[in-house]
Amino acid sequence: MQIWRRWVMPILFILIGAAIAASVTKLAFFPDVQASAEQPFAEIADPVVPVTRGAVVNELSLSGTIARDAAFPLRAEVNGTVTTVHVRQGQTVKKNQKIATVTQDYPRAVIEIRAPEAGELVELSIVKGQTTSTGVEFASFSPARYHVLSTVEPVQLYRLLDAPSEATVTITGGPAPFACSGLRTQVADDGTTSVRCAVPSDQVVFPGLPATLDIAVGTVEDAMLVPTTAVQGGAQSGVVWVDAGDGSEPEQRDVVLGLSDGVMVEVIEGVTEGDMVRQFVPGAAAPVEEFCYEIAPGEEYCETGVTW
Repeated sequence: MQIWRRWVMPILFILIGAAIAASVTKLAFFPDVQASAEQPFAEIADPVVPVTRGAVVNELSLSGTIARDAAFPLRAEVNGTVTTVHVRQGQTVKKNQKIATVTQDYPRAVIEIRAPEAGELVELSIVKGQTTSTGVEFASFSPARYHVLSTVEPVQLYRLLDAPSEATVTITGGPAPFACSGLRTQVADDGTTSVRCAVPSDQVVFPGLPATLDIAVGTVEDAMLVPTTAVQGGAQSGVVWVDAGDGSEPEQRDVVLGLSDGVMVEVIEGVTEGDMVRQFVPGAAAPVEEFCYEIAPGEEYCETGVTW
């Protein structure tokens, strides 16, 4: 027992310590060559998609608002003297309703000034006995006409190049969907782009009502299609990158474009069915996708990630 404690146990501890030290030294200064060779690596490739055939529907559904047409001035058309004023400021009038009576100076005649259409006299600046001169403004008139106004992104104007003259208006809680006419795009002085169309006169609407404006631009069946992300350009002409699949650099190719639904675009000329094109324009970031999930009742958390 004495020998075991004095000689055997210390020798065993020395041997175990030496083995541990040797293992640490090997790991630190002599790594496994095979393990290093098997380290994982990642390579990001540019995704490609085929040119396919299908139908494309160019239809926009825009959020808009009912608004009253802008007021315009009423101007005198004769030189004379006002003998009677038949209305008051702020009054609503019907088409052809008398506003004032003027005695024309030469040739002497009695002239009736009438409302050009139904509307409201926002301002009225004539009184009995006042002289009038041709071209002088005597009232500001707000017509009883309404329109739908929808603000759009400037790039969406390209999708409206061949838009029809009519669209469909839907008012939640209002009348049945109806057609509005005179559809047109406009750009305000501040650069705001919008779409506008006239509400039919027989429709009862009110300023400020929210409305949905549906515009059916067109449909093409059996069209050659590529994602809009694959095209540099987008309005009538553009560029795509065709991949031969042999590892060579993709071929930059000009294309003629047709209708687009915002996701896919028709290619009229420049590629053939089955061609493989880069899904994203070189140098452009892939679209960012947002992922949302509920972290507590009524509370949602969203995070984004780039799709490659």
